[in-house]
Amino acid sequence: MVVALLIALPVHADWYYEVDKQSRWQGDLNARMAAIEEVFGGQLGVYVQNLASGEAYSWKADEPWYLASLIKIPVAAQVLAERQAGRLSLDERITLARSDYVDGAGPVNWHDPGTPISIGYLLEQMITVSDNTASDMLIDRVGLPAVNERAKAMVAASGGRPSALGPISKLVGVRQGVYSQLHPAAQGLGGLDFMELRKHSINQRPVALAQTLNVRQDAFKQPDYDRAFDAYEATGENVGTLRAFGDVLASLHHSGMTDLNTEQRQTLLAVMSRTSSGERRLKQGMGSDIHFAHKTGTQHRRSCDAGIASRISSAQGPWVVVACSRGPLPVSAHERALASVGNALRVSGALAGP
Repeated sequence: MVVALLIALPVHADWYYEVDKQSRWQGDLNARMAAIEEVFGGQLGVYVQNLASGEAYSWKADEPWYLASLIKIPVAAQVLAERQAGRLSLDERITLARSDYVDGAGPVNWHDPGTPISIGYLLEQMITVSDNTASDMLIDRVGLPAVNERAKAMVAASGGRPSALGPISKLVGVRQGVYSQLHPAAQGLGGLDFMELRKHSINQRPVALAQTLNVRQDAFKQPDYDRAFDAYEATGENVGTLRAFGDVLASLHHSGMTDLNTEQRQTLLAVMSRTSSGERRLKQGMGSDIHFAHKTGTQHRRSCDAGIASRISSAQGPWVVVACSRGPLPVSAHERALASVGNALRVSGALAGP
């Protein structure tokens, strides 16, 4: 019912344009964000937009951020656009190959090679538990160029700047991109190779990579995994501003794309509502009165949480909320910071009436 409400709310032609004002809560929120960052010991980026009034709040939201698995939202949107066009069905089955396996969370890796798996199941696992193997199988089915075109179209449909969103890659491509910053031969490795490398601690992965490639570690371009990931992020893959990703999410609220109708958008929002990862992030801080259809993202020293929030007990909202963090190694530190952001949004009045 809440998902239907998100889509059924009236949309005005100029809904996107931010109103020329800043409510009182914005100043309070600035102070709270600064305090959370100080405790966190890293950096935060936050973007909030009230989709009823257009008013938006930004805390470093126009800087480039590594979006991690948030990029799976455009993947899902492209799958559903193909469904609308009649080019695929959620009941269609894709055969899992050995080359499909990618390290990370989710149950798809528990299946044996040769197992036929439905697109509907892959879509559910990609969003709700951020299954990387499911994501790459779906990208292969619809095509990476189409996914990138979809992401740009979603930003443009919301009146944003498509250039503020970098190119999306497959998840195995992320691994190839990071490790190739250490040695270019890593571009030739596959998913099973990276699953073996992940068995080692962060500090030991360069040593393990050197052994895998049969090269000397002193030939590496970067001194450690931290610097390798920083160098990969600098390439711009899977990087974008939080404002641009807010535009991606906002396109699920309005009807700016004729090839993604109400049924498909409602399907995606319903799946996002079932997300089980990130229970200790924004959702925990925002409180039980907020319904949050969202997607999480987690990578090395980086975490994100983003979605569309609405009040269960009233028709207030909805709001696009996007938050990312970078800094400490423990994921738990990022989750505490993101939960604090959610709490700050609640107590400041950011998630109040238009």
